[in-house]
Amino acid sequence: QVQLVESGGGLAQAGGSLRLSCTASQNIFSFDSMGWYRQVPGKQREPVATITRGSNVNYADSVKGRFTISRDTAKKTVDLQMSSLKPEDTAVYYCNAFRIGLGQFWGQGTQVTVSS
Repeated sequence: QVQLVESGGGLAQAGGSLRLSCTASQNIFSFDSMGWYRQVPGKQREPVATITRGSNVNYADSVKGRFTISRDTAKKTVDLQMSSLKPEDTAVYYCNAFRIGLGQFWGQGTQVTVSS
């Protein structure tokens, strides 16, 4: 059973920074990709940043230059460093892991609130 546990959400002021961390229950290289998604009420969950096993990284246009995804294989973590935060970054952030043939796995979500 794959488990993903997020931490690091909270309240930040516009222009500030937060760091999210996702800890997996198994070797993160067992997944074809991992990443972070976010969702606001009434809208679909959207990808924020993803990283593949081969280290290909993709960012949503809205966060390019402000957010950085990274991983630590020894700690089995995938982190999202968020800087220059904007009120529109307010959302519940979810850690995601994907493996071909098994599908997607999600964490429980962590709230990020950015005040203006």
